[in-house]
Amino acid sequence: MTIMDDTESRSAQETSDDDAVIYRHRIATRVTHWTWAIALFFLLLSGLQIFNAHPELYIGKQSGFEFENSVLSVRALQAADGTVGGYTTVLGHSFNTTGVLGVSGPADNPSYRGFPAWATLPSYQDLSTGRVVHFFFAWFFVAAFLVWFVSSLISGHLKRDILPSIADIKALPASIADHLRFRFHHDGRYNGLQKLAYAGVLLVIFPLIIATGLTMSPGMNAAWPWLLDIFGGRQTARTIHFLCMAALVVFFLIHIFMVLAAGPLNEMRSIITGWYRTDKKNNEERPV
Repeated sequence: MTIMDDTESRSAQETSDDDAVIYRHRIATRVTHWTWAIALFFLLLSGLQIFNAHPELYIGKQSGFEFENSVLSVRALQAADGTVGGYTTVLGHSFNTTGVLGVSGPADNPSYRGFPAWATLPSYQDLSTGRVVHFFFAWFFVAAFLVWFVSSLISGHLKRDILPSIADIKALPASIADHLRFRFHHDGRYNGLQKLAYAGVLLVIFPLIIATGLTMSPGMNAAWPWLLDIFGGRQTARTIHFLCMAALVVFFLIHIFMVLAAGPLNEMRSIITGWYRTDKKNNEERPV
């Protein structure tokens, strides 16, 4: 996630006949990037701790008792032969997930919980601590988002580097083909596929996570009751919140893989120091 200044990026420092170093990431980008990384780590683990208190998701304003509105459940269930196993049920279809979800831990001392101990914070079942940690880092997450959004508007980064242009959309097939072949153009600019991915995370998933998190708060329900109407109830908001978290985990895994494939030293240096080594030939071949 970058904020690139046109003047700074074009005043590249020549290092050889074949490449140049440009100032790719401004300080606001680097600070918010690492703030998000730390905050989301703790939000994920503490969020799974909270989920384990009631490992089931619903659509609607309330959980179903006399009616069925569950879309996901992670439970320990007893089979006909008396054995207890972990089962994950998605839209009515159950899968045996013993050892990972529902039932985990050593066979002689199994743990009957949604997500295993290594995936939650704290590792033992403690809803109150999980909530304290979750809410603490949630405010860091929101603050970083506001700083990023305002600075991106001021610098033009949002329009220039995040929102895909018509040309970016037209070039999507070529961008997808390049990524599938692991052909990376080190010119310091985002292609259409990257812009769509970052726009989806920054402008769709992040706001949804914040809004659904507020919707699940009883205090916010009293202050802003219209949030419940927008999301169709607290249970639906909780489900959307969980799905956004899952989408972020998938994005993170792909993001890390692409960083490693594109050149981890160059990518990490740019997000730590701001400076990025470009391929001068690519810069000459590709239109601005």
